[in-house]
Amino acid sequence: MMKLKALPDVPCWAVLAAHAVPLLVLPSGIWRVALTFGAPVARVDDPSPGLAAYQLGLTVLVELLALLTLGLVREWGEVFPRRLPFLGGRPVPARGATVAALAGATGLAALTCWFTYVAYADVTEYSPLAHIQGPFQETLLRLCYLPLVAWAPLLAAVAVAYHRRRRVLTSASSTR
Repeated sequence: MMKLKALPDVPCWAVLAAHAVPLLVLPSGIWRVALTFGAPVARVDDPSPGLAAYQLGLTVLVELLALLTLGLVREWGEVFPRRLPFLGGRPVPARGATVAALAGATGLAALTCWFTYVAYADVTEYSPLAHIQGPFQETLLRLCYLPLVAWAPLLAAVAVAYHRRRRVLTSASSTR
């Protein structure tokens, strides 16, 4: 069995959840890359270079944000890596990391609700379903984007575990 890297005092479920997040985000990124390079996953009315840059940039940004979840279970979520200018070697403020993660989870939940509404209500020309040309494309779109629904709750759960662990560690070290 593959061993996932994490700090020794992190609960197993939190390690699994943190490692699952980047994998859950990956299918939607692959779908966007496929769309950008002309795969028949949806109809694109205006395949401009700007749209391609947006889709590829969004894919990279989303995956990088998903990878930040790993910081909640690894050492670089407690101490900034030495290679970072000005911050390297300093402790990561637990409250700041927790607030950032929970704010991200809240934003993701709101976006998930909004995009689900837009997709199913088909309220705009930007709805993904407005560019789908058949049952295969619709099924593929849903399969690629459905895992994103789990991102917000997993991030929130891992952030709460991070907060609890860091709070216990901080109070234990201050009583010594």
